[in-house]
This record gives sequence, C-alpha cells and structure tokens, in this order.
Amino acid sequence: MRRRTVHFGFALAAALLAALAASQAAEWRQARQLAEMVEEPARAEAPTSPEAAMLRAMAQAADGDYDAALLAYKALLGSQRGALRRTALFNLGNLHLREALRRRRASPDEALPYLELAKQNFRDLLRLDPDDWDARYNLERALWLAPEQERAVIDAAAPVRSERAITTMRGGKAALP
Repeated sequence: MRRRTVHFGFALAAALLAALAASQAAEWRQARQLAEMVEEPARAEAPTSPEAAMLRAMAQAADGDYDAALLAYKALLGSQRGALRRTALFNLGNLHLREALRRRRASPDEALPYLELAKQNFRDLLRLDPDDWDARYNLERALWLAPEQERAVIDAAAPVRSERAITTMRGGKAALP
C-alpha cells in the first residue's frame, strides 16, 4: 500500500512538472516571437498576441504608415488588458498629433481634424488614468496648437437675460442724458 502511495506521489509530481515545463515553453516561444518583432518588425509574421500587435503598430507608426498604424491601434483599444489599452490610447493620440504636425506644414486647416482626434484620445486616456502626466502634457500641447474657446468667453458674448426683458415701467423719458 505504501509503495503505491509513493509511486502515485511521484507520478503526480512528474505531471505537475511537465505542465510547468509546457507553460514555460509557451512563454519562451512568445518571448522569442516578440524579440523577432523588435529586431525586424517588417519581416515578422502576423501578430499572435496583443503585445506583438502593439509592437507591429509602433513599428508602422515609426515607418510613417499612418493608416496601418491607426487600424492596429484601434484594434488594440478593445483589449481587456487595462495597461495595453492605455498605451494604445496614448500612442494613438501621439499618432494623430504627429500627423497633424506633418499636415500643418502644408495647410493649417488640414491639421485641425487630426488635432481634435488627438485631444479626444488624450482626454479618454485621462478619464481612465487621471495621473498620467505624459497624456496631460500632450493634451496641453495639442490645445496649444488648436486652442478651444473658453466657456467664459462664449457666455460673455451671449446677451444677459435682463437685457432682453421688455420694460413695463410707466412714464416717459426719465433721466436720459
């Protein structure tokens, strides 16, 4: 009886170690794929993990392929991983900001839609993580490039309600200069 218990214990330990080895092998394979993507992003195969997709999107943005990087970052926005989603939002805002700066050289009007998209991405990121100072800085830079009218200026331009009221006071001209 004791011999069976010992054999069962060894078999259980061997099975657990085999499962651990398989798990480590899968992680090593994924790390190798990521290393290949870092070395040569254009030659690498289609991304198999969200991290690999992020690396591919970053490489496309660095190469100046705006449309492909935009699609890749937007695909990552649906990620369940919070840190990956925040990174995708930040990089997407930076992508729009860089494109706005590039288009601003030709015409300032062409840059406005990209600046608005960048501001929206940075605001979305700040809603998720209000302590992200990099996003705050980039939002401030985008606001500096395309300032928005302040609410106080808009409210000051609107007529005051009392100025629109019709008077019901009797009498004629009273103390007019």
